[in-house]
Amino acid sequence: MEFKLDTHPGHTLHLFLFSDVQNSKDLLNLLQTGALQPELAFLNGSVVPDTFPLLAAAHKSLLSHSRGSLTTRTVHSELIFNYSGSKHITESLKRCGISDNTSYILVARFDASPADVAAVRALVRGNELDLSELPKRADRAVILKHYKISSVELDTSSLEDAIICRIAARDAM
Repeated sequence: MEFKLDTHPGHTLHLFLFSDVQNSKDLLNLLQTGALQPELAFLNGSVVPDTFPLLAAAHKSLLSHSRGSLTTRTVHSELIFNYSGSKHITESLKRCGISDNTSYILVARFDASPADVAAVRALVRGNELDLSELPKRADRAVILKHYKISSVELDTSSLEDAIICRIAARDAM
């Protein structure tokens, strides 16, 4: 699915959700060796309860990219870093990125061409799902632990809002 990023005219974010992924080890290897074409962000789908927090992280990533102030090597790894809410790159990639055996993957690509879209679908060996599956498959316990969200906070806001607050406030903390 394509999202137009109105805060960054001309930029889009394509998101693809896959289950039963069989080649996560290969994808991770391509990513780590710099051989991945096109450049992509691979997120563990179970830590993403909705697209809105990811769009907030995308905004921060494009802003850093436009200012020439990326914390990570690429705008796509910056997306994972910003989504995690952590100040530590390695920890961010471990918590929100994929591992050798991740079978539920959310793939993100900024400004994807039709060829990029086709490449993503050919690259990931799994079943493509509709993004409406995200809330149903999110691992709420892991998300609450990762972002340190208390039940008291959830009495006054949603899980998605709590994540967005952490994404927005990370640089100020």
